[in-house]
Amino acid sequence: MPRGLTDVLEEWKGLEEEYQHAQETHKLYIQKLDEISKLQNKCSSSILSQQKRLKEMSHLVKKCSKGLSEEDAKTLEEIKEKMKMRPNTFFEMEAFLPKKNGLYLSLVLGNVNVTLLSKQSKFAYKDEYEMFKLCFTVILLLFSFMCYFFAGYRFLDAILNFLLVWYYCTLTIRESILISNGSRIKGWWVFHHYISAFLSGVILTWPDGTLYELFRNQFLAYSLYQSFVQCLQCYYQSGCLYRLRSLGERHNMDLTVVGFQSWMWKGLTFLLPFLFFGHFWQLFNSISLYKMAQLPECKEGQVLMCSVCFLILFMGNFFTTVAVVQEKKSPPPPPGPSWYDPTWRKVSFRIVSSEKLTQRGEAKSVNKTNMDPETPTQTETMVDEEEPLFSNLDLFLFSLIVGIIIYWFMSRKKPEPIPEFKKLDTPAPTTRETSFIEKMKKTGKSIIVFYGSQTGTGEEFANRLSKDAQRYGMKGMSADPEEYDMGELSRLSEIDNSLAIFCMATYGEGDPTDNAQDFYDWLQENDDEDLSGLNYTVFALGNKTYEHYNAMGKYVDKRLEELGAKRIYDLGLGDDDGNLEEDFVSWREQFWPAVCEHFGVEALGDDSSIRQYELKEHTDINMNKVYTGEIGRLKSFEVQKPPFDSKNPFLAPVTVNRKLNKAGDRHLMHLELDISGSKIRYESGDHVAVFPTNDSTLVNKLGQILGVDLDVVISLNNLDEESNKKHPFPCPTTYRTALTHYLDITHPPRTNVLYELAQYASDPKDQENMRKMASSSPEGKALYQNWVLDVSRNILAILEDMPSLRPPIDHLCELLPRLQARYYSIASSSKVHTNGIHICAVVVEYQTKTGRINRGVATNWLKNKVVTDNGHKSTVPMYIRKSQFRLPFKATIPVIMIGPGTGIAPFMGFIQERGWLKQQGKEVGETVMFFGCRHKIEDYIYQEEMEEAEKNGVLTKLLVAFSRDQEQKVYVQHILKEHKEYLWKLIHSENAHIYVCGDAKNMAKDVQTTFHEIAEEQGSMTRTQATDYIKKLMTKGRYSQDVWS
Repeated sequence: MPRGLTDVLEEWKGLEEEYQHAQETHKLYIQKLDEISKLQNKCSSSILSQQKRLKEMSHLVKKCSKGLSEEDAKTLEEIKEKMKMRPNTFFEMEAFLPKKNGLYLSLVLGNVNVTLLSKQSKFAYKDEYEMFKLCFTVILLLFSFMCYFFAGYRFLDAILNFLLVWYYCTLTIRESILISNGSRIKGWWVFHHYISAFLSGVILTWPDGTLYELFRNQFLAYSLYQSFVQCLQCYYQSGCLYRLRSLGERHNMDLTVVGFQSWMWKGLTFLLPFLFFGHFWQLFNSISLYKMAQLPECKEGQVLMCSVCFLILFMGNFFTTVAVVQEKKSPPPPPGPSWYDPTWRKVSFRIVSSEKLTQRGEAKSVNKTNMDPETPTQTETMVDEEEPLFSNLDLFLFSLIVGIIIYWFMSRKKPEPIPEFKKLDTPAPTTRETSFIEKMKKTGKSIIVFYGSQTGTGEEFANRLSKDAQRYGMKGMSADPEEYDMGELSRLSEIDNSLAIFCMATYGEGDPTDNAQDFYDWLQENDDEDLSGLNYTVFALGNKTYEHYNAMGKYVDKRLEELGAKRIYDLGLGDDDGNLEEDFVSWREQFWPAVCEHFGVEALGDDSSIRQYELKEHTDINMNKVYTGEIGRLKSFEVQKPPFDSKNPFLAPVTVNRKLNKAGDRHLMHLELDISGSKIRYESGDHVAVFPTNDSTLVNKLGQILGVDLDVVISLNNLDEESNKKHPFPCPTTYRTALTHYLDITHPPRTNVLYELAQYASDPKDQENMRKMASSSPEGKALYQNWVLDVSRNILAILEDMPSLRPPIDHLCELLPRLQARYYSIASSSKVHTNGIHICAVVVEYQTKTGRINRGVATNWLKNKVVTDNGHKSTVPMYIRKSQFRLPFKATIPVIMIGPGTGIAPFMGFIQERGWLKQQGKEVGETVMFFGCRHKIEDYIYQEEMEEAEKNGVLTKLLVAFSRDQEQKVYVQHILKEHKEYLWKLIHSENAHIYVCGDAKNMAKDVQTTFHEIAEEQGSMTRTQATDYIKKLMTKGRYSQDVWS
């Protein structure tokens, strides 16, 4: 037989013997398991039987405890003592027996047996739990620190809150397993982990917004502090537990907890100040969130839920800790067996005499491992005299914390005291009715005009339509959809001859306006809504130069029809790139006859002016109650309170105001605003909104022409007492303030203003011309176009050129539109300029055909904002509007930026952010900048900054088109075409993102056409395929535009 085969056979023989042995061992193991299972069942049955009989025995003992001899009473007392010891013995026995999971573990794990049957396994699991808790607390500490001091990204906050949810959920599961294995942790210290898990989950779902940003730093600081305190507790409690277990004074399955228990008293009372400070921080969080929930702009349910959770945490933690302190302060009961209560779950350190120490010292050596906090035979900590409540270390730490708090409050930057406003009583805000149906029924109105407006035009058209209704024998009201429950549209059929009109503007890339966002969401989410009884029509406001022309109006029109509503007149489309006023007037002229025909009503033929507001002059009024330019809250510019938004702007000091261009007749400016202490947060690509004021020269001229005292304090009060809009602008105020801060006096007035003012012209010819311009006749349209729009006549120019027209100033103030905020792309990155916002703009100034000089309201106002004005800092009322114009999430993705002129603004922020990422050691993808200007030596703005970025490798390529430095004009689209191969490689192969900022009418369209051509040539596509390719890039967010017309 070959030797190799012999070796195989011998090896196989050995394997066979081992296999037989393994089978026998396994058989024996199965047998022992059966025996153990039987013993477990037998032991469990015995314990249940014992517990039942002990209960019966306790009743018998009570019955026969009277009338006994001294010897019998002593015997009975011994039996009682032994009966009291039994439950703890049974508890220890049951810890090593299989038991059914509790409800929580059954829901999470099912019927899996989690009982560990050996002491070694129990202790190992308990130690693993302690290590997990300590390590994860350190991770949370570091993550909170990073989010608070270095990273302000919402997705990192979400990761932190997800980790908190996972951590607390894991703790609840592990603690339930430990309880099943004999651990005595229970009560509040378990329940509060469920509350914490729920709280973290609520914060995780809290949508990003002003209120979240306001609470974010407070919550992160709280998480940082809590993690630090928990690290302290884990470290010191584990050492204390180790010593107490060694002495037999604590059970081996006892755990460190996040609170304070009586066994921690000796040596750990220094933790109390830290704990109480954390408890009151929870109360502070609860109060802060509750106040947020009362704000009118608070629509997130998470705010109130978080407030309730923090309040529960405070009450549970605070009162539980106070109970422990109170217990330790109270005198101990007399020694003896009667003090013991088996239901008491906390360790009690008793002060007894030295003789007891000797007596109980014997018990200590009996069974150290099975000692339990509740067992009367356990050794108690003995001291000859009562310990003081606080040690020197406690007092030192408590004083240190109080000192830090006092220092923080004393060192905070305090606002300038304004004594004269301290006692000002702010009127309580009136509660607004959210049911437009009930309001319409109450006021007898049948037509409601909803508006979605970003710049005020949509609201103006809605007001005009609601006023028109009166001329047709109907009553109408305009309404902001943000203020009402739009789910009531289905109830509009309850009102006879009812009609809903929607004046919906489109904002950005086909988005709804801010005040129509909730209505848009409601339309999208409610597929089962039945609007079959609703009569409606839509007028859309948009601009044809944008990709998604009138997208919002078209969507509302289509969606209402899908939900069963009846369209009574065709969708109207207004184009702001053409003549929006003419589009609206033409649509309106045909709309009302269609309404009359539908409802069978006739026009009243009353073309007289209809006043909406009545004038009230204030001769004796406290000037502290007069508005002086505030947008919302009275005196909000003197006592600034966050959050800051469109109704509560922040007064940002101007720190830099410099001219960017080196020569030329234009003025390009760079401003820097200081937002320190405002809690305002922004990201690269966001917009800053500023509230300008009109030129005082124009205001004074209006006052002179109309012959009025502009400093008279007035109020314009709505004649409709049920209207939500009580005044056309904040009242009471002066005519000067209204014309300076609240009313637009520089734009050409719309036809409705001319129509209403015509009655005040003393010359019949002027009256006729003004009414003609307000009509829809071809002659009237042409006259309005030529005499008003083409020559840019504002209301002052009209009054100067029509000497017979002298309207009452109060009616003029009622008719003029509101002065709107101006939006600018932010030219900085918050990563580099945390407390600053940069603005890049060109000052608007031109001569009209009438020889007048027209100046842009906002840019000229900003131009004159010098850093210091007579020793005072110049300020700008502003707030942040979020944008979708964002850098890619991954820094390695290449970006292509096209921004001629002031279109470079957002890209300065992008370049700064990419440079910052590079400094942090992050890998940054290719960054390509296409810039354009007229002349290199005149208006090559930010030349030094961009060339420095290119030198440092932040900009991969800097390509500039100087349109007028040569005979043939060269624009950015021409340079794009020159680098088509390079661009196609970045776009098609490396998934580059394209960003375009600037003029929408020409530049943006030409750039998009150029990309169509590049895709067509380099990608071998047809024009249709190339167009679809670029559209897909837009859909995926890889082609973004921030453009204006």
